[in-house]
Amino acid sequence: MGNLLTIVVHAANIHDTVSGIKPAQKATQKYPTIKRFSGDAGYCKTFENNVLTLLKLGVDTSKRIRSEFKILPKRWKVERTFAWANHSRRLSKDFEIKTKHAENMFIISHMNTLLNRF
Repeated sequence: MGNLLTIVVHAANIHDTVSGIKPAQKATQKYPTIKRFSGDAGYCKTFENNVLTLLKLGVDTSKRIRSEFKILPKRWKVERTFAWANHSRRLSKDFEIKTKHAENMFIISHMNTLLNRF
């Protein structure tokens, strides 16, 4: 199960590889025992360099999905967590005007998912 450590919502005109360092910094401040991060192939250059230079940590990137079906465990945790969030009605469409509201709705949705699992 993918547990949410931190979340940062930003404008759509900022690429995830550039702004990905913000949640990584928040997560390492909150949980200083983090040793590595995981990401898909889109995060292989800029994000890896930022994490290495600013946080002195590594990034495990999963390779691109090929034509045959193969389960990639770390990638599926992330994708499944986002899929669970889409079950929330307010997160299935982009209703929120402010990014703080979107972050809080995602946290509430994740808490609801966790509570329903146990």
